[in-house]
Amino acid sequence: MTTHKKWTTVLIYVLSASALTAAILYFSGVFVPDSLKAGKFNISIASRGEVLSSTLASGIVAPENEVLILSPSASVIKSILKEPGSRVEAGDIIMQLDEEPVNDDISRLNDQLEMRRNNLERTQLNAQSTKLDLDYNEEVKKLRIVSLKSQLADQEQLLEVGGISPARVEETKQEITLAEKDLQMLLEKNLIRLKQLESEEKGLVMQIRMDEKTLEDRYQTLAAMDITAPMAGIILAVNGQVGEKVATDKLLVKMSDLTSFKIIGSAEEKFASQINTGDRVVVNLEGEPIEGRVGMITPVVENNRIQFNVHLTRKDHPKLMANQQIQIHIVNDQKPNTLRINKLPNAEPNQTKTVFVVEGDKAVKKEIKLGMIGDEFCEVVSGLEEGDAVLMEDPSSFRQVSELSIKK
Repeated sequence: MTTHKKWTTVLIYVLSASALTAAILYFSGVFVPDSLKAGKFNISIASRGEVLSSTLASGIVAPENEVLILSPSASVIKSILKEPGSRVEAGDIIMQLDEEPVNDDISRLNDQLEMRRNNLERTQLNAQSTKLDLDYNEEVKKLRIVSLKSQLADQEQLLEVGGISPARVEETKQEITLAEKDLQMLLEKNLIRLKQLESEEKGLVMQIRMDEKTLEDRYQTLAAMDITAPMAGIILAVNGQVGEKVATDKLLVKMSDLTSFKIIGSAEEKFASQINTGDRVVVNLEGEPIEGRVGMITPVVENNRIQFNVHLTRKDHPKLMANQQIQIHIVNDQKPNTLRINKLPNAEPNQTKTVFVVEGDKAVKKEIKLGMIGDEFCEVVSGLEEGDAVLMEDPSSFRQVSELSIKK
């Protein structure tokens, strides 16, 4: 055997012996500490409270109430005075539209109204003239009937003395009958004609009222060609550029009053099955928890993420600001008012766990039964009482001891 091989064999024996010695010492507990120094360890006090298990998501604070301002009329953008992000007060002018098309409409309507009013006056005069003619004709026919009846009375007296033939008397009676029928027809025709005249007048009056209403609307439109803020808030978007043509009801400005907010949440697609409308949400707002509920979930997946709205119970919280980045906890499971401690390392649901509980100047090893494991806390089913102080150190570091002394 060469010298090199001899040294190799010796080295293997030495390393093996060292490893065996270290293992014996490890399992014998020779190097396991049996004491702790006060203030050098963390504890968790068993207390009653809520244990939450949640899906973590991210979100952006957005205004809940948005105001959409539409174009009052087809026109051209004349000027833009406020840009997105600008804060405005109620009545501030955001954008101005060209007023010329509306002014043209107002001029045309005024001319049309003048013409209709002239037509109405002419129709009313014509109706008065026609009514006079109708009344005159009616009176003439009534007088003829009266004359014929008087003539008949004279003829009947002459007939009694033989001064006239019966045929002549009968002829007068027929003339009276025809005159009465003629009068009745005239009365019916006059009634129809008067109704026609009344209808024509009503039609013109209605047209004038409609034109007056249209003219009033155009005057209101003219006043609205200066696009103003309906309330104090912030401009979110301005659509269009100077010189651009806009149609009636085109969206021009989007703004918010910044009095209430929601959160637009986002989570990885793999968590989609864990997020449902109505789920409870807890938002950590600068250390203060605010609760809410999941609202509408967007069905479209973009960049392997889903989006959803969160409606907060305190939507007017003073710490909420537009475009603020925020963490969202979507609650999957919860247990209220249960005994709990801070989450232990490697804790699993329904697991029996060994912990050290501080009792005066010592920490005693105990076995506890865990229930639900939350994001920050573990549910304690048995083994602890409310107020117990549990060491948060890894108990495997003290595997060979059942009790630790705490030194000051």
